[in-house]
Amino acid sequence: MPEIRIKEIEYGSFGKCVEISNGNADIVVTVDVGPRIIRFGLTGRENEFCDDGSFSVPVGNEEWHILGGHRLWHSPEAMPRSYSPDNKPVHYEKIENGIRVTQETEPWVQIKKQMDITMAGCCNKVQIIHRLTNENAWPIEVSAWAITVMAAGGLQVVPQPSRDTGLLANRLLSLWPYTKMNDHRVYWGDRYITLKQDPDTDTPFKFGIPNEGGWAAYFNHGNLFIKRFRHVMGAVYPDYGVSYETYTNDYMMEMESLSPLTRLEPGDTINHLEEWELIENVSRPAADNEEDIQKVVKCCIEGCGGCRQEE
Repeated sequence: MPEIRIKEIEYGSFGKCVEISNGNADIVVTVDVGPRIIRFGLTGRENEFCDDGSFSVPVGNEEWHILGGHRLWHSPEAMPRSYSPDNKPVHYEKIENGIRVTQETEPWVQIKKQMDITMAGCCNKVQIIHRLTNENAWPIEVSAWAITVMAAGGLQVVPQPSRDTGLLANRLLSLWPYTKMNDHRVYWGDRYITLKQDPDTDTPFKFGIPNEGGWAAYFNHGNLFIKRFRHVMGAVYPDYGVSYETYTNDYMMEMESLSPLTRLEPGDTINHLEEWELIENVSRPAADNEEDIQKVVKCCIEGCGGCRQEE
């Protein structure tokens, strides 16, 4: 099995970072700010994540910068609580096949963020354990919110719930005030919802669903990025009960999983697990072709990976 290599590097404008690589793919984690996983991609190839976002929000005497990459937030979203700036260095330590990064406890909010980030040697898979710890003197109710900002130009696929509930409803959709149901980027399919990232459309778009399938996928650069997580049946989730949300504008696409809303007593911690996979040489289906999408799902997400293009 290939060895996992961990080393400090300088990456773009982000200063000191840590690169974790298995020789075929690599991830880059910021430590001068963050923490953010600012890159995931095939070695020497494109970054599957957006890393050039210029959007920022004033928060007190500082600014929160989108930066891009993958970050850990807490939901429900609120200003200024959700937007605590992550502009300071973080502590990191090596663990087996990866690193643990810990942010200083957020001032005023009093929540500590931590991520364990590890890579498999056998394949392009990454595991992230997200932790939120309540360091207040009183209980709080929050959800761990794992947000991955994808590079422009791709197509996202989100599975529709398919559970047979007889005479009862089996699907729920949360929409934001700026979301238009007839937006040209979205296709409301029978089995899947697809969402295109369009660099020529700056109007934001966002929806959320109870993602019972526990995955979402993004086609870009001839590759397939898969984000897996656990949907807990019967649990209470934020934003009217959704475990997955996605947002897009003119320069990126966000893929967001959430843990159930949890009451944390002082000192208690939420753990939220995500698993990523990057499969190279996968043909991108048409956004409205559910038969072709189903073939990719069967062989790349549920099966053996036979959907890859011939080299």
